[in-house]
Amino acid sequence: GDLARMMVEFHAQNDGWLTREDLAEFSSAIEEPVKRDYHGIDVYTCGAWCQGPVLHQMLSLVEGYDLPAMGHNSTAYIHTIAEAIKLSFADRERYYGDPRFVDVPLAQLLSPEYVEKRRSLIDPEQAYAELPPAGTVLASEAAASPAGFATSTDSPPPPADTSYCCVIDKQGNIFSATPSDVSWDTPVIPGTGFCPSSRGMQSWAVRGHASEVAPGKRPRLTPNPALAMKNGEWAMPFGTPGGDTQCQAMLQVLINAAQFDMPIQDAIEAPRFMTHSQPDSFEPHTAHPGLLTIEGRIENKTGEALSELGHKVERLDDMSYKTAGVCAITKDASSGIMEGGADPRRMSRAMGW
Repeated sequence: GDLARMMVEFHAQNDGWLTREDLAEFSSAIEEPVKRDYHGIDVYTCGAWCQGPVLHQMLSLVEGYDLPAMGHNSTAYIHTIAEAIKLSFADRERYYGDPRFVDVPLAQLLSPEYVEKRRSLIDPEQAYAELPPAGTVLASEAAASPAGFATSTDSPPPPADTSYCCVIDKQGNIFSATPSDVSWDTPVIPGTGFCPSSRGMQSWAVRGHASEVAPGKRPRLTPNPALAMKNGEWAMPFGTPGGDTQCQAMLQVLINAAQFDMPIQDAIEAPRFMTHSQPDSFEPHTAHPGLLTIEGRIENKTGEALSELGHKVERLDDMSYKTAGVCAITKDASSGIMEGGADPRRMSRAMGW
């Protein structure tokens, strides 16, 4: 049709690669979600063509700790979760890619034996100063650190061009989606009002990388909506914008709600922290080894103690859009009461009618 013609002509005029055949052959697949239990809560994400399953890896590692006993946002709490996030991201870099092209060993990565092996690498007295190595799924594999990226000591730029929405309707249907594409870093196609996607920048131009660019291969995207449910008693769709901060923020909000019994708005507004000790999902995939950013409401003495453990601590505003912008709904099935939570860190809202 006309839109396809304009898109293809624009690409042809600007050295783009999109063709009519690409558009004609495209279809959206219905795929099984990845599911994992966390303290009796079933958590669902999309597959390893996005970073969704890394949330499961983070949950599997922190599940081995008594987080409430540590104290919310204490030094031990932040250190433990940050180190678990680093290890999970190292596996994301080594193994995650479009499952139609790459054999992603999710079953092994989430197995109790592998999780225990990875958890043993978390030193309560010392943070990883550099990027930790990925784990080895097979005994014949050698441990490998991420490669093909630059490092920087500057503050990382905050990804800000993603949308998230969730709905629970009166029949109980639950919708969780990250309907996002970029806008300001790619031109508007004349006559259409929309942009050609630049999500290809989340592929890698590195031979042998699991998300190495290839014809017809999906990039390993950052958008990753999630859904949590507890035995038909409780449900929570949740997600956020924020690139590599997405799973980190979603992890903290889920823990706040599930283990600290915070109402959803309190769980969202609670102070957050982010590690940047992984290659950025966006080209040029810059990493910031050892960097831990913390919101200003986290106590000064906690930040100082984290520095003593080896984290490169950078303080943010009391509520910073650099720590993502989680939105969520909770529904108590027994009472029927629903609560919506919107993150004041970014433009968001909760509505009910």
